[in-house]
Amino acid sequence: MAAYVLRRLFLSIPTVFLVVTLVFFAFQIIPGDAARMYAGDQATLAAVEAIRVELGLDQPVGVQYLSYLKRLSSGDLGTSFITRRPVTVEIGTRFANTAILAFGAIIASTLLGIFMGVVAALYRGKWLDHLLSVLAVGGISIPVFWLGLLLMFLFSLKLHWLPVAGNATWRHYIMPTFCLSVYSVAFITRMARSTVLDVLGSDYVRTAKSKGLRPRIINIRHVVRNALIPLITTVGLRFGYMLGGAVVTETVFAWPGVGRLLVIAVTQRDIPVVQGILLVFASVFMLVNIIVDVSYSVADPRLSY
Repeated sequence: MAAYVLRRLFLSIPTVFLVVTLVFFAFQIIPGDAARMYAGDQATLAAVEAIRVELGLDQPVGVQYLSYLKRLSSGDLGTSFITRRPVTVEIGTRFANTAILAFGAIIASTLLGIFMGVVAALYRGKWLDHLLSVLAVGGISIPVFWLGLLLMFLFSLKLHWLPVAGNATWRHYIMPTFCLSVYSVAFITRMARSTVLDVLGSDYVRTAKSKGLRPRIINIRHVVRNALIPLITTVGLRFGYMLGGAVVTETVFAWPGVGRLLVIAVTQRDIPVVQGILLVFASVFMLVNIIVDVSYSVADPRLSY
C-alpha cells in the first residue's frame, strides 16, 4: 500500500508541473498590466516602470518562468504584488476557513445524498422516489449564487435568524455550508439511486432473496456495500469540485477563505497569489484522488495494491 501511494505521488509531479506552466503562461496572455494596477491610475510612467523592475516583470517571459520554477522548487510561492506578504502566509491564513467549509459540506452531502439515493432506489416508482428525484433535479439546477442571495434575503434580512456574512460564530457556517452542499447532495442522490438500482438487479441479490434473508440484511450487507465503490469515486470528485464551488459561495457570503482570496487576486491581477492558490487546489485535488483509490480496498477487500 505504501509503495502504491508513493508511486501515485511521484506520478502526480508531471500534473502539478503542467498546472504550474499553464497558469503562468495564461497570465502572460491575459490583457492587463500588473505594475499599472499596483501603482494606481495616477502613477507616472516612470513610477510604473520602477515597479515593473521591482516585481521582475521587465525580464523576458522565459527568464520569469525559470525564476518562478526555481523558487517553487524550494517551497517559495512568491510574494503578493499587492500586500507584499508571502503567498504562503496569504493562503495559510485563509485555507483553514475553506477547509472547514468544504469538509462540513462534503460530510453533510455524503450522508444525506447516500441516504436519499438508497431510499429512492428501494422505493422505486413510488411517490417517495418521485419526490426525491424532483428534489435532486432541483438541487442540480439551482445556481449557487442565486441560492445564496435567496438564503440571505429570507433568513437574514426577513427573519433575522442568521447573520449575513462572516465566520465569527457557528451560526455563520449554516448558510454557506448549506449553499455549498445543495448541488452535491442532489448529484450524490442521483448517483446513489442509479448505483443501488444496478446492484438490486444483480444475481447475488436475487440469490440472497431466494435464501430467505431478511430485506434489512440484504440491503446492508449486499446492496449498500457493493454500491460504495462508485459512490466513493463520486464523493471524492465532489470534494475536489467543492474547492472550486467555494469561490462563488465565499464571495456571496463574504467568507474569509481561499476562494474569496482568489477572486480578489484575479481582480487585482495579483499573479503570485493566483498561481499559488491554483497550485494548492490542484495538489489537494490529486491528494483526494489518491485517498479515494486507497479507500477502494477498504470498501472491497478483494482489491489490493
